[in-house]
Amino acid sequence: MAAGKPATSAARGPGRPGAGTPPRPPEAEILRRGMEAFAELGYERTSARELAKRLGVSHNFINDRYGSKARFWRAVVDSVLENDQRERRHLLDADLDDAERVRAVIAHFYQSAVRTPLFGRLLADEFGRESERLDYLYENYVAPTLEPLIPALERLRAAGRLPAVPLDVLFFAVISPVAGLMQLPLAHRLGRPQPVTPETQAHTARQLADLITDGLLNQPHR
Repeated sequence: MAAGKPATSAARGPGRPGAGTPPRPPEAEILRRGMEAFAELGYERTSARELAKRLGVSHNFINDRYGSKARFWRAVVDSVLENDQRERRHLLDADLDDAERVRAVIAHFYQSAVRTPLFGRLLADEFGRESERLDYLYENYVAPTLEPLIPALERLRAAGRLPAVPLDVLFFAVISPVAGLMQLPLAHRLGRPQPVTPETQAHTARQLADLITDGLLNQPHR
C-alpha cells in the first residue's frame, strides 16, 4: 500500500449488493412479483420505480438484468406460459380423436387459468389493445396452439359437430368463461361457496370445460 494513502475496502463487483443490503429475491420470485405488478397496474402504469419497489431490487436492476422493461415483461410472460405451452403441445400431439383433442385443450386452458389467476388479468388487458406485446403473445403462444388445432376444428365443422362460425367467434366463446375463475367477489354473490381453495377452483374449471365442450361438440350444428 502506498504511504499516506488511506486503506479502502475492496471494490464491489458490478451488481453486487453493499453491506447491509437485503438479499435479492430469487429469480422465480422476481418474475412472480413482476407478473403481479403488470396484472394489477397494466404495463404502461407499471413504472421502473414501482417494479423496483415491488421486486425488492435496486432501481437499475431491470435494465441491468433484462435490458428493458419490455424484455422483463417478456420474461414474466415466458415464465408463466412456456410450461403451459409444452403441456398443450403434448395434448396436440397425443393419439386422440378430433373431439377429444378439442376437449382436452379447452380443459387444459381452464386448469391453467386456475394455477395463475392474476395472469388472466394481464392477458385480458393486453388482448384489448394493439401493441408489440400482443404480437408477442399471439405469435409465441396463441397461434402455436390454434394452428395445429384448426384441421380438427374444420373436420368437426364438416361433420356437423361444431357450429359453422368464424374462428374468432369460437375462440372468444371458449376464453370468455375464464372470468368465472377470476371474478371471485361476483361469484360469491352468485352463490359460490367460500373459502375458495385450489381444489374448489379446479372443480369449477372442470365444470366450465364440460359445459363449454358439451355445448360445442355434443349437439348437431347447422
